[in-house]
Amino acid sequence: MSAPLKHKGRPVPYIAAWTAEHVPLPRLRVESGALAIKGQRRAAGVLWKPWRARPGVGEPVFADVHGPRQRECMLRMWCQVCRRPVVRNELGWPWLIEADWDKLGWPEGAVTAHPPTCEDCQPVAAIQCTPNRGLFVSLRVGQVLADGVYGQLYRPAATGAPVKTGKNTVVFPGNRQLRWMLGGQAAATLVDVTVVDMRTQAPVSRQAVSR
Repeated sequence: MSAPLKHKGRPVPYIAAWTAEHVPLPRLRVESGALAIKGQRRAAGVLWKPWRARPGVGEPVFADVHGPRQRECMLRMWCQVCRRPVVRNELGWPWLIEADWDKLGWPEGAVTAHPPTCEDCQPVAAIQCTPNRGLFVSLRVGQVLADGVYGQLYRPAATGAPVKTGKNTVVFPGNRQLRWMLGGQAAATLVDVTVVDMRTQAPVSRQAVSR
């Protein structure tokens, strides 16, 4: 595995999109009672947003995630920054999620679209990942259930193309809404979670985290 690409001396996370990779969204349509793009197959029942694969071309867009690379990291347990396989210890896989304790509480069972992040790359990811720069907590995760789809839901219109409905959300297999979703990223449920210190990877107590 190669080292992360750099732009103006700064490392660029593997899953970050570059300006040359954006594809204008093709016209959405309805086929067989589901959201569709002409000429594009549904992969395992999911219609995915199209992307070009041209990492390193143009300018990096740190706030925009390249969907295919994100899904690759989530399913193969690769670090989202350096693309190297993450290493599991006795507590589990290394991970970063937003430290939004008001909404999250203790992160057991948290659902996230962030792929794993190796301990060496966690400081980079915590700084480079916008809009939550610096507001991340380091975890070790015993079980990862990567079966969700994060994306934009649509509904059929009386005439013309389907229309957006609400904000991006996560839908799981078996939910009929999945046929009306334009998938952007894979989502995972994190189980057997331990909060750890980002520098030492030692466990942190619930009392210390909630202060």
